[in-house]
Amino acid sequence: MSDTPIKKVDLSKRAEIIIPSPAGAITYAYLPQYSHTTSYSRHRLLIEYLSRETGLELRQVFPDTFDEHVKMVARGEIDISFSNPMVYVRLANLGAHAFARVVEASGSPSFRGQIITRADSGIRTLQDCVGKHWFAVDPNSAGGYLFVLGHFMMHGIEPRDFASIDFAPGPGGKQEKVAMAVYAGTYDFGSIREGTLDVVADKIDISRLRIVDQTRSYPGWVYAARRGLNPEVVQKIADAMFALDKAKAQDALILEAAEIEDIIPAEDADYQPVRELMARLGMLGQNATD
Repeated sequence: MSDTPIKKVDLSKRAEIIIPSPAGAITYAYLPQYSHTTSYSRHRLLIEYLSRETGLELRQVFPDTFDEHVKMVARGEIDISFSNPMVYVRLANLGAHAFARVVEASGSPSFRGQIITRADSGIRTLQDCVGKHWFAVDPNSAGGYLFVLGHFMMHGIEPRDFASIDFAPGPGGKQEKVAMAVYAGTYDFGSIREGTLDVVADKIDISRLRIVDQTRSYPGWVYAARRGLNPEVVQKIADAMFALDKAKAQDALILEAAEIEDIIPAEDADYQPVRELMARLGMLGQNATD
């Protein structure tokens, strides 16, 4: 029998353990609108390019939810955030600042939300959606929910007018989940961001879906630096982004993989239309999470 004394452990006392990032690494995160696999494949070449051009070590991290993304930026665990404009406004309330925005593959620096249904559903107009079951991406998804909610409200249709509003569960890939659920007939209609149908075109017959309506365009996805990040680091990353030129073959590969046409300068004031929408939706006082 061992003479070693038994040490009692008080399991009621717990401390959160935070695993630090590798020394000097700049963390970069794509708001999880799609699966982690899609996020990685879209931005891998861009991150490798930024690391080469700036001499900084950039590392992509993968929050599972919009909520986690916001909290990680607030805690300083994400240095460079690539997010939708609604989430950006929340991040700005937490001290983050915009420095770049993207021109999408459509050629526009703005994007829209779309309302989709099965082609055989009988839903043809916004009014046809009243009393039906709505499947949306996330409570703080821009194109996948909030743009569309604002669009309904501007046409006199309130959240209480639907039979239900449900949100895609689980981590990442939520835009795809909405399109797939509507395709399967699980919900009467869904809301997605413009461009999602192209993402799922290799998984389903998108001709069996129809776009009921689209929202107005809002300023698009934005790069923001967390509060306290060294301005020289931000400037190096911004300069490298703005130097990308789709006329150059290697740069074209990077931009095409990310489904970005170009990256252009941005400032906080660009997102005033988004703040106005959030005010209409009663969201401006919400700081922390999605």
